[in-house]
Amino acid sequence: MIEVAEELLRILKTMNAITSNIGWKEFTKKVGLSPSQTVHGLQELLKAGFVRKIGQGYSLTEKGKIALNVLDRVPKDMEFHFYTGIGQDTGLSAKSLQDFYKLVKKVDVAALEFHISRGHFENWIKTVFHDTQLLNEFVRIRKLNLKGENLRNEIVKATKRKYCKFQESFRIS
Repeated sequence: MIEVAEELLRILKTMNAITSNIGWKEFTKKVGLSPSQTVHGLQELLKAGFVRKIGQGYSLTEKGKIALNVLDRVPKDMEFHFYTGIGQDTGLSAKSLQDFYKLVKKVDVAALEFHISRGHFENWIKTVFHDTQLLNEFVRIRKLNLKGENLRNEIVKATKRKYCKFQESFRIS
């Protein structure tokens, strides 16, 4: 799995944080990239449909807002902490959907069984990401009453469909 291009994510985050029109020089300074890196990043984001050109500037598309939500780190108090049982912390926590995807592939399956049966994943997705589609996927998985690697595989598939769709768009050509 390729890491998300941090420069592109930084451009999206900066665009999302800006509340008024600013000049090009100020924008590149806020992004923390050179003008040529910023231009290249905006071209990639435009090509992938995360931003659109409006007059002389750019704005986030709905796809860009969703991607930012999926790929960005969640606030520290909103991380998902994996447990294998009550009071049995694994020491692993997901700081983004990207982290969640990676951790689900390696965490003890007992943690997946513990959380899925209690609706913990559903609650996290609903509270942090406000993603009805992914939430419904986890409701479906919980209702299947899967165990072991079958459960892991279903969670990985559901998360991969959501995460990788955006992650793939962040490859730099």
